[in-house]
Amino acid sequence: MSLPGESEKHFQREVIRLCKALRKRTFFTQRSVGSPPGWPDLAIVDPPWLHLRELKTNTGRNTPTQEEVQALLKQCQYVDVGVWRPIDWPRIVEELKP
Repeated sequence: MSLPGESEKHFQREVIRLCKALRKRTFFTQRSVGSPPGWPDLAIVDPPWLHLRELKTNTGRNTPTQEEVQALLKQCQYVDVGVWRPIDWPRIVEELKP
């Protein structure tokens, strides 16, 4: 199995494509300009769970604001928060499988 490309944009497209194939609804902002900082890139509705994922390249790092928002979100029940990278692709597929 080949991994999605290294760019965050391409990686996000591949994750969304996987979600569509698995019939999971997604939400993401087209442009982050004007949006509150720190919020994860992608929301995946997978009842009873809501997965919120920050998507990073294999070498990308969270900002302090992203860390703060993720810590707050992790306190919410039935909200699964984390970071995915292209290198995590096999785990991503496994986590999203029905």
